[in-house]
Amino acid sequence: MANYTAADIKALRERTGAGMMDVKKALDEANGDAEKALELIRIKGLKGATKREGRSTAEGLVAATVQTEGQQSVGVMVEVNCETDFVAKSAPFIEFSNKVLAAAVSSGAEDVDSLLGTDVEGKPLSELVIEAGALLGEKVAVRRLARVAGATVDAYLHKTSKDLPAQVGVLFAVEGEGDEVVAAAHDVAVHIAAYTPNYLNRDEVPAELVESERRIADETARAEGKPEGALAKIVEGRLTGFFKENVLLDQPFAKDAKKSIAQVLEEAKATPVAFARFRVGS
Repeated sequence: MANYTAADIKALRERTGAGMMDVKKALDEANGDAEKALELIRIKGLKGATKREGRSTAEGLVAATVQTEGQQSVGVMVEVNCETDFVAKSAPFIEFSNKVLAAAVSSGAEDVDSLLGTDVEGKPLSELVIEAGALLGEKVAVRRLARVAGATVDAYLHKTSKDLPAQVGVLFAVEGEGDEVVAAAHDVAVHIAAYTPNYLNRDEVPAELVESERRIADETARAEGKPEGALAKIVEGRLTGFFKENVLLDQPFAKDAKKSIAQVLEEAKATPVAFARFRVGS
């Protein structure tokens, strides 16, 4: 019988994120040598990389940071995916995700393709993604990258489960400085995490989408038998509702629904610039 204990199995699982049976088999083959077992797990993982290619990666985490570049703050955020929540909360996966974030910051990459081509430890990041999958025994993917800049940038990470790393991440950039601006930027970032706006302001909403919503509102009101004279007002009211649901500056503030986000930022003398919001798997 191989010379290892339950504690050895637990330790190797924590190092690799691999399943119980895979760890036991590797320890058996390595006669209890943890380092050799680790190598065997990696080799087995690399051989299975092609088999994992079509698997779904619906779990993972969001990581973000804010750096100072000259007179600006720059927020960078990545979503890194895996197959199971067990791997998502493992130390090796979290460590790898932090490495991806660091590469995103240092490279200045604006999209995932550019990020994957970035040199990290003497090889493209894309190769490290494959190696991470080999070590963890699951498909690993870098799904999204966001970068926003402004005088003040807030990065907010939210855990949907206390046992998992952050599943929701927000970057919110504004022009303006000072305690009130910083506080408002943070409050709005938290709001964005909860209320999922799709656009910063009405100008960002595609004109064809606005027209489609207007047409649907008109046709719905007519189907409901609303009087002709009231149609214009009803349509505009429903369009306003669409903007409140989808446009950040139009949304009622989560902490005080009597104010819009636009009013909150104006009172703090903060001018909104851009935001990004990621939720793992969505």
